[in-house]
Amino acid sequence: MTSVTAPVAKPTSTKSLGETATGTASDRFDPYTSTFLLAGPVRVHPRILQAMATPALNHRGEYFHSVIREIREMLPLVFGTSGHQVVLTGSGTAGLEAMVSGLVGREEKALVLTNGHFGDRLGQIVQRFAHPVVVKGTWGEPFDLDAVRSELTKERYKAVVMVYNETSVGFTNPLEKVGALARENGALFLVDAISALPGLPPPSPSAQVDALVVGAQKGLAAPPGLVLVHLSERAREALHPQTFYNDLAEHLKSLEKDDTPFTPAVPLFLGLREALLLLKEETPARRQERNHQQAEALRAAVGALGLRLYPNPAYASDTVTAIRYPDGVDDSAFRGGLRERHNVIVSGGQGKAKGEIFRIGHMGIVQDADLLGGIAAVERELHQRGKLPTLGEGVRAYLAQRG
Repeated sequence: MTSVTAPVAKPTSTKSLGETATGTASDRFDPYTSTFLLAGPVRVHPRILQAMATPALNHRGEYFHSVIREIREMLPLVFGTSGHQVVLTGSGTAGLEAMVSGLVGREEKALVLTNGHFGDRLGQIVQRFAHPVVVKGTWGEPFDLDAVRSELTKERYKAVVMVYNETSVGFTNPLEKVGALARENGALFLVDAISALPGLPPPSPSAQVDALVVGAQKGLAAPPGLVLVHLSERAREALHPQTFYNDLAEHLKSLEKDDTPFTPAVPLFLGLREALLLLKEETPARRQERNHQQAEALRAAVGALGLRLYPNPAYASDTVTAIRYPDGVDDSAFRGGLRERHNVIVSGGQGKAKGEIFRIGHMGIVQDADLLGGIAAVERELHQRGKLPTLGEGVRAYLAQRG
């Protein structure tokens, strides 16, 4: 069901779009006209904005119960399977905290695999609720499976925890062999898929994932502020939450009644329903194929400009591309130029990659026109800095790849 309301009015003042208190324009960002290519949150469809503008609702009334029912019925579109699935009001980090706190006890150990900034953050979350043992890999490279196998044989681990799509370096981790090692050693396999689904295929059954966390504001192209969690039957039986608000058992119990245990962010739930309807109309398979083709075309453009990817190209992500700067290009000035002169918004690096890379998101409802505009702006900024002799090669490469 689609909710229709009056369109959201555009502000009459431009001060909110980038002016300082003194009236001097500090940047030219205009959310109504920008080419928005962050690695998340991503641009949302006007239908979602309209749905969110619905007047206040009784969150315990039958109408909102019907909204939750529709959401619950469509969640398998995201996860690629049915099962125990919930929506929490909170960011992706809230979902990770709910997963870890609900499945790993304070006296238990979790093996944390990290090869990027968000893998490091997973270790910090585990530290709050259990005993983490961290296996550090090279950023942008797959894990050494022998090192993982060796660590798992040393002692008993309740869980193995890792990131599916490492947004910080534009890298997709293969899950299947790690999942098999976890299951062989009796450990739960817990996965951060915040920036993965539904832009990437869901983990195959052979990965034997027990818990999966997805951010609404990434590949689903819903508003930020909601997180989706999937649990296997084994994980559902193992739940012993250590938190109150993020108690997954309580959320599952409420969802069976088309309800939530606590007051939900009603406008965000309405936006999520619309995002799921859009995904249903496109189909997850077509969205994954579109994002893959766009990623391949963007990677062709990167090569045509003489730039290099940060990660191993064999594992480059289909939802976000991390690009190394040429020598002598300052990150802040470069991204500032994209924003101020072209109204193009991209992400910078994180952690130890900060200042070394910029990242272009190509997930959700991103269109070729968005990415072509972004590439053209990158070309002009590089050309202005003497790092690119001629203009147009990146755009031509993208178009040639897309056919």
